[in-house]
Amino acid sequence: MRQNINVDVHHVTRVEGHGNIKVKVVDGVIKQCDWIVPEAPRFFEALVRGRHYSEVSRIVSRICGICSVGHSLVSLKAVEDAMGIEVSPQTVQLRKLLKMAENFDSHVLHIYVLAAPDLAGAPSAFALLPDNAELVQRALRLKRLAHEWGCMLAGRTTHPTSIVPGGFSSVPTVRDLQRMRDKLAAALPDLEATVDTVKALAGAIPPFSRPTEYMALGNVKEYGLYDGYVETILPDGDCAVYGVGDYRKCTNEYMDPRSTAKYTKNRMDSYQVGALARLNVNYDLLAPEAKRAAEKLGIAPICTNPYFNTVAQVVEVVHMAYEGLRILDELIADGIVFERPGKLTRYGVGHAAVEVPRGLLFHEYAFDKDGYCVAGDIVIPTNENHGNIQRDFDALVPWLMDQDKTEDETRLALEMLVRAYDPCISCSTH
Repeated sequence: MRQNINVDVHHVTRVEGHGNIKVKVVDGVIKQCDWIVPEAPRFFEALVRGRHYSEVSRIVSRICGICSVGHSLVSLKAVEDAMGIEVSPQTVQLRKLLKMAENFDSHVLHIYVLAAPDLAGAPSAFALLPDNAELVQRALRLKRLAHEWGCMLAGRTTHPTSIVPGGFSSVPTVRDLQRMRDKLAAALPDLEATVDTVKALAGAIPPFSRPTEYMALGNVKEYGLYDGYVETILPDGDCAVYGVGDYRKCTNEYMDPRSTAKYTKNRMDSYQVGALARLNVNYDLLAPEAKRAAEKLGIAPICTNPYFNTVAQVVEVVHMAYEGLRILDELIADGIVFERPGKLTRYGVGHAAVEVPRGLLFHEYAFDKDGYCVAGDIVIPTNENHGNIQRDFDALVPWLMDQDKTEDETRLALEMLVRAYDPCISCSTH
């Protein structure tokens, strides 16, 4: 058993934002084991007060450069809920397709650039280039595909321009959709190769397990990404369901002195959101091709290894490709028409939730009779995960000590665990 460890990481690399790891073990006694978030809060909930409902989604999209679409979409859904604005079935389909594009884009980046170096024993993605040129080219092809997919629908993928309350300010043509369908279909071999690559590297994933509560959008008709209710599942399979409007009852935000971002908890002292949580909640609703990928990768519910969040992202990429093709086929068959955004019918309080790459995102707003925001509340996936990362650390360090891991091996395992969550730390200090 390892008796003395001193890990001091400032800041963890290959994640968005700044997070520190401090672990100190003296004569076999753990003196410190902390996941620390030092970033300054940015107060976006205050920034939207006094702004017109038509401006809110543009402002909150700036919370994150990676999840801009997700923040825009959930903000629009909350505004539409508050204002009684109805959207068309076509708008819903286009938005679902856009949500998939964003998650696909982010997952590809994380799998290939942020996580793969750890699994391949490389210090960074650049170190993969000399001996893995085909892998890097594949990653760039998939990343470009995702970018074009999102831009076709949103104008641009970072701070989108064409999604507005009630619908879209512009929509793609059938020809645009057909071109994208052809590109997505042509990328399927790259996705098969991605599954094979991760399977080949999976031996580098630590066989660590810590059961926790998993929370995601549930939906009886489809894999929850854009619409649904809040569902949580415990390691013994016990499920609980909440309405999106009751999100405070299941998020229960609180402060921890180690973090400038809030922590959350529900039926246990922490819970996990993200790809692994979604897979644990929605596995039966995966596309058949994604289920085959999951079987090949050896992941099935209820998976309690947090490192497998990256593996779950691979499964989701396959799912979104095939589900995206299905929606594109429907839109092409039905034809696309430009629709004027729906009209507002009331003023009040609205709330919504969507699944961004890192997990379940909640927005709530209240508006006065002139359509100006008087209050906002936002719960970010990474701040939902911070407490769970800390609980993982608390269990992981003794597990590593028992295996007599060196100090460098311990540091790497802790960094890999943080990276597996794919955190957006700046977003969490919103």
